[in-house]
Amino acid sequence: MNKTKMSRLALTGVALVLALAAGGWWYSQRLGAQEIKFRTAALERGPLQATVAASGMVNPVSQVSVGTQVSGQIKDIYADFNSEVKAGQLIAMLDPETFEYRVRSAQADLDAARAAAQTQQASLSKAKVDAEEAQRDFERKAQLVAQQFIAASEGDKARAIARSAAESIKIVVAQLQSAQANVNQRESALAQARIDLARTRITSPVDGIVIKRTIEKGQTVAASLQAPELFVIARNLRDMQVEASVDEADVGRIRTGQKATFTVDAFPGQTFEGQVQQVRKAAQNVANVVTYVAVVAFSNVGDRLLPGMTANVRVITDTRTAALKVPNAALRVRIAGVEVAAAAPLDAINSGAATPGPERAEGQKPSQDAAARPGDGGGRGGPGAEFRNRLVSELALDAAQVEKVDAIYAEARPRFMQMRELPEADRPRARERITAEIRARIADVLTEAQKPKYAAMAAEAGARQVTRGRIYLLDADGKPRAINVRLGVSDGSSTELLPGPDAAESGLQEGATLVTGTVLPGAAGARPGSPRFPF
Repeated sequence: MNKTKMSRLALTGVALVLALAAGGWWYSQRLGAQEIKFRTAALERGPLQATVAASGMVNPVSQVSVGTQVSGQIKDIYADFNSEVKAGQLIAMLDPETFEYRVRSAQADLDAARAAAQTQQASLSKAKVDAEEAQRDFERKAQLVAQQFIAASEGDKARAIARSAAESIKIVVAQLQSAQANVNQRESALAQARIDLARTRITSPVDGIVIKRTIEKGQTVAASLQAPELFVIARNLRDMQVEASVDEADVGRIRTGQKATFTVDAFPGQTFEGQVQQVRKAAQNVANVVTYVAVVAFSNVGDRLLPGMTANVRVITDTRTAALKVPNAALRVRIAGVEVAAAAPLDAINSGAATPGPERAEGQKPSQDAAARPGDGGGRGGPGAEFRNRLVSELALDAAQVEKVDAIYAEARPRFMQMRELPEADRPRARERITAEIRARIADVLTEAQKPKYAAMAAEAGARQVTRGRIYLLDADGKPRAINVRLGVSDGSSTELLPGPDAAESGLQEGATLVTGTVLPGAAGARPGSPRFPF
């Protein structure tokens, strides 16, 4: 009985497995018979802004921390939070009694030193009189010795007394100088005591507004190695700044003069405008995250924003007025089995640049109107030509300079073509070397007045990031076609498409239909690029 029961269970399990397998095969065949539909969007042209997001704190452009250089007890406070003060205005006072006694003591010491100096001055006068008298006595006795009226020993004795009196003058002079030095020392001590007494009066060093007060009446402050902070005074709350922390990956895109917008939690829905005034080179490392401070200056109209507010900043790093925009969803689509055609290489489609890239189809020649990226050898079309035209217009090149610049680009173009023969790993280094040579040669053509502007333009061109991506276009039959593209700036939802001379032939035109996702019939809400199945 047990064996029979076990055999029945085994047969039942096998039948169930076969039924599930048959059901799965049937369902997969049913899905395969269904046609996958595509979510689409049109290739549009319009404005585009690339931004860098950061957060920071609103601070006055200039604020002064007011401390004390002497220790003591706070006797009176004459300024409070939000008090407007003028330079030199009394804002607090320490108890001056101790310092007043020090001044009196120093004054008494000075009086004593001056009296001692006067005593030494009198001693000097007396010593001079005694020396003169001894000299006259010696002269008289010298005459008497010559006439042999007195013994020679008397003359010698008078000479010794005169010499001793003269040396006594030197001693008294030295004592007088010491007394005078003591007077100077006591005068300095008195001046120091008076300065300490004056420092008990805490005054504002600048015109401004008190934004912080850390003391109370009766509090004792000790000024030892570092002056304690009593007040913080902002010079002006109308001109303020945001000190934004920018990630090291984005700091290369931040430059002085760029426009910025920011919001604060205190005024939701309102946007404030500013301008990047400084990018500080000092790195800040917090939890192994490296950031740099970008200072965004703005005008605080109506004193609405207060120091210490948290600001969410967006710095506009690049702007396009009429860019060909690709939805970012289209860049995330991947359709299995649809690959890029060999006749539509990446570089030919986008810029026609004579730069290393995927191999062209056999027998295909590079476009004679190719234009490399800025600094990669120019041409008559594409971003390389745009950079060349900027050189001509913004630097006001004369005819001779234009001819030399075009010759430099023409000579460099074959060198970029030869880079296709290099291994992929060696191409970036070769590109940098050729680009550096081109820029150096162009700099030699320019005048001293044009070189700074050219250096700024070259730095700006080098900072622009050009990435690669893949999009899918729908042809007339509704079939997707893959195309590799070069991308420019992005605003987070759309990305700039960098077209080239072959863009029209590839269908990369305004209004072209892009695939932004795939979805099966009846399966709503599929993610871009991946059909959503019910199991």
